Order: sequence, then structure tokens, then C-alpha cells
Amino acid sequence: MTNEHSLLSQRIDELEMKVAFQENTLEQLNQSLIEQQFMIEKMQLQLRYLAQKLKDIQPSNIATAAEETPPPHY
Repeated sequence: MTNEHSLLSQRIDELEMKVAFQENTLEQLNQSLIEQQFMIEKMQLQLRYLAQKLKDIQPSNIATAAEETPPPHY
């Protein structure tokens, strides 16, 4: 009976250690997900800002070389 009790106690201890390890792993994964979500939100905000900046860019008043008329001495 003592041997069975010892074996059962050992199995319970192993299960408790596994559960504790899994809880720790889940907490680490959760923290990683939280950090990634903050990073994604920050990048989305930056992307929206850049997209708005691109929309707001006014066309340049300087003509390109193809649009430029040749000088009068040609």
C-alpha cells in the first residue's frame, strides 16, 4: 500500500510540475501576443500617417526634363 501511495504521489507531483510549466509557457505566449499586437497597432498608425502624407503631397512646380522646352539657342 505504501508503494502504491508513493507511486501515486510521484505521479501527482509530475502532473503538477507539468501544469506549472504549461501555465508559465501560456503566460509567456500571452505576453508575446500582447507585445505583437501593440507593434501591429503602431505600424498601422504609421502606415495611415504615411498614406495621408502621400495623398497630401502637391505636384512639383518644376517640370521634368521631358516636359521642359529646349532653350532658345537650339
